[in-house]
Amino acid sequence: MERVNPAELGPPSGFSHAVSVDGAGRLVFLAGQTALDAQGRVVGDDVVQQFERALANLLRALSACGGEPAHLASLTVYIVDMDDYKARARDIGAVWRRLVGREYPAMAGVGVARLWDAEALVEVQGIAVVP
Repeated sequence: MERVNPAELGPPSGFSHAVSVDGAGRLVFLAGQTALDAQGRVVGDDVVQQFERALANLLRALSACGGEPAHLASLTVYIVDMDDYKARARDIGAVWRRLVGREYPAMAGVGVARLWDAEALVEVQGIAVVP
């Protein structure tokens, strides 16, 4: 897996412009995860706490397929309150580095009116390539 960041696109911050995979693994499509606990309740009072739980849930699903955080090729973050998410970007970045590291997949952040669970503030969905 190669992270590609052409100079013409400007330096990425918190994402990679592209991720190239050359037939080296099994594709794992990861369903959107929110901050649900094992009983199906949304936990976390703010976007940072919910992002941490949602990302941890996504990584649990990836691990169950034999994958690791470094195998993430693409991630979409669905965000209910974009202004709040951006204001908390440093804290969210710290969560990312603690759970995933300093490598970033190709990413998109998408503002939405609401998510399936009305209490959810953020949802993460991804694609990984597991060797």
